[in-house]
Amino acid sequence: MPSEGGDASRVSIPTRPVRRDAARSPRPGTGTSGARAAAGDRTSSRRRSATATDPGTRRTRESASAARKSAAVETPRRPWYRRPAVMGVVGVVVVVALGLVAWFTPLLSVRQTDVAGATSISEEQIRQALAVPQGQPLLRVDTEGAALRVAAIPKVASARVQRVYPSTIRVTVTERVPVVFVDSPGGTHLLDAEAVDYEIAPPPPGVPRLVTEKPGWGDPSTEAAIEVLESMPPQLRGQVGQVAAKSISDIAVTLLDGRIVVWGGTEKSERKAAVTLPLLTQPGQTYDVSSPDLPTVR
Repeated sequence: MPSEGGDASRVSIPTRPVRRDAARSPRPGTGTSGARAAAGDRTSSRRRSATATDPGTRRTRESASAARKSAAVETPRRPWYRRPAVMGVVGVVVVVALGLVAWFTPLLSVRQTDVAGATSISEEQIRQALAVPQGQPLLRVDTEGAALRVAAIPKVASARVQRVYPSTIRVTVTERVPVVFVDSPGGTHLLDAEAVDYEIAPPPPGVPRLVTEKPGWGDPSTEAAIEVLESMPPQLRGQVGQVAAKSISDIAVTLLDGRIVVWGGTEKSERKAAVTLPLLTQPGQTYDVSSPDLPTVR
């Protein structure tokens, strides 16, 4: 046989029978686990080979690694003094220190007192009732107690006391306004819209006289008479010279020209006021609007 054909025969010698013999007759010391390990090695080798030869996977891993390194460089660790817990403790200490300074030192103390809303009451009287000494720390001023002292002035209806930093106490008062006056042996008493008898003084122009059995705060007849006056429009109320209340349901108004308006009770007062104004254009002496739908003139 020619040498070329012999070389071809040797190259084409099959190896499959050898593999079957090896599978049927394993080497000593090897068994099923060895075969599985060999198969696993072959699978891992194929995966590593595929990974090594896959350019897309390699680029993805390289990009992720570069991103982690960049994040580590761009976000350095925060200094200890800027950590939230440390900054919170420092903030509490600062607030406490400022509070102690404001409470115990004259740094934020009273140096000025402003009074607003007072027209007939002197500012000196209000400051005396306020009783807040100069130099007292603002935080130690009892604003509620000071407001109560100012409100105790008879002509004061309400008072408000405020701290205005760094060194001012502000007092805002609302004065009582007379709505009726009452004649008495001791003088003329002024009553406000709440029926409070707060001052003995001549009545201002336009304030009508009140006639009741027991005029003053807490008297139902007094309160009913004032309610009637408060319900009147200005053009009618300006003509009233006296309001008399025998009871809460028997109220009569005397005008400055002497004419009388029988009002009755406080119910439907707005309707009664609307009826009275045109009714007064008719001649007469007594105008009864106690039943506003059926008024009479005589």
